[in-house]
Amino acid sequence: METFALLGQGFSVALTPENLMLAVFGCILGTIIGALPGLGPSNGVAILIPLAFSLGLDATAALVLMTSVYYGAMYGGRISSILLNIPGDEPALMTTLDGYPMAKAGRAADALVLSGVASFVGALLATFGLILMAPLLSRIAYLFGPAEYFALYLLAFSTLGGLASKNQAKAIIAACIGLAIAMIGLDNSSGMERLTFGTLELIDGVDFLVAIVGLFAVTEVFVFIESSGKQTAIGVKIDKITIPVRDIIRTFGTMLRSTVVGFIAGVLPGAGASLGSFLAYSAEKAISKDKSRFGKGDVRGVAAPEAGNNAAAGGALVPMLTLGVPGSGTTAVLLALLMTLNITPGPLLFEERPEVVWGLIAALLISNVVLLILNVPMVKIFVKILMVPPWVLLPGVTMVSFVGIYSLSGSWFDLLLMIAFGVMGFFLRKLGVPTVPIILGILLGNYMEDALRRAMVISGGEWQYLFSSPIATGLWIAAFAGFVAPLFLRRYIKTPDKVPD
Repeated sequence: METFALLGQGFSVALTPENLMLAVFGCILGTIIGALPGLGPSNGVAILIPLAFSLGLDATAALVLMTSVYYGAMYGGRISSILLNIPGDEPALMTTLDGYPMAKAGRAADALVLSGVASFVGALLATFGLILMAPLLSRIAYLFGPAEYFALYLLAFSTLGGLASKNQAKAIIAACIGLAIAMIGLDNSSGMERLTFGTLELIDGVDFLVAIVGLFAVTEVFVFIESSGKQTAIGVKIDKITIPVRDIIRTFGTMLRSTVVGFIAGVLPGAGASLGSFLAYSAEKAISKDKSRFGKGDVRGVAAPEAGNNAAAGGALVPMLTLGVPGSGTTAVLLALLMTLNITPGPLLFEERPEVVWGLIAALLISNVVLLILNVPMVKIFVKILMVPPWVLLPGVTMVSFVGIYSLSGSWFDLLLMIAFGVMGFFLRKLGVPTVPIILGILLGNYMEDALRRAMVISGGEWQYLFSSPIATGLWIAAFAGFVAPLFLRRYIKTPDKVPD
């Protein structure tokens, strides 16, 4: 009953006119961002964080806007996957396998509506899973001391990227870069300068938002310039939008099964929506009696990955809110937003700031309904967004980023630093080095260092203290397994390099 009372309090916060408008606005923006190939939820949220601060939003309103963009982008990724055979983001890759063949067979509208309903089912049930699991996990988190938190942060570094990372060594390099950047500034214990090179502007360290916007938004501009500004074009035509009731009924069981698989994948730190989408598709294909239709336009092949990746998006919020450890790249960006707002995720968040947590959860439920309404009858409007030339879109997005960052700090140095991060992100992408571990290192580096120092002070410098409790030992084992497992599983679990025509 207490949970329902808190959820009611959350709805009283989320249903204020301002927050309701922000939820609708975020859903529209997120769907557009998700529909545009290459942007995805991580970039979308990173680009729009400066906008949230420029508007002077409070903590709850900013989170409502950003999570609505997050969910909207997860919905929108399927549009370009189905129509262009180009995933809007990585989690939408599996949707191309059966979505595009459906579109080529003249069922583009059916595929879009079915995928929208599957996204709704996955995201809605995952939000209920968040309601049930988050308070429970937050109580367990009270058992965590410095040794347990150090092991937990190590688990996040070892697993973030998971199977999506093609090279574990490069993931380690990226994490080390992030940790090194986190060390810039004044030492919390001694007050001595570290890695500032005598630069006054670096004494306070590197701002999360400058790094995030540079590595995501500015890098995209350089990638676009390198690609010579190729135009986008609709690959198939859409007929009249109708609701394929028979297909929805037929795949409802698929949606439920895929939601469970995706949610579990999302809760695991580092697994994320990409793995949720892949596992949901693979599981549905494995239990199917007729596998011959998969990859040729099977409706189950559209419903499964969409329910799975949207459920994983909701599941990834569980460790972020309760433990302060992001479950995906996008929740790492959201974690930066929370920290910038002086909100510390963890077990105390549910007691100290219940209006933020439950307002956010209520906003997610509202956003799901809004997104279903937007993505079924109004899907043709979003499809037209794919006709916007990238040379018009990306410069506008970049300008918003620059104005937003400058309005926050008023520092020309931050703008130069943001460009530097963009250049670094471009070259790292060319080398195949993932950027998400860098963001994680910047976000968690100081917290990880503080946890290690506290553990050493408590134990008198005995390193065995880091393994002194069953929880800490279990997390160390999970971290090792999370790092080593992909080296073996990648032989058997592979996402296709090229999507079939």
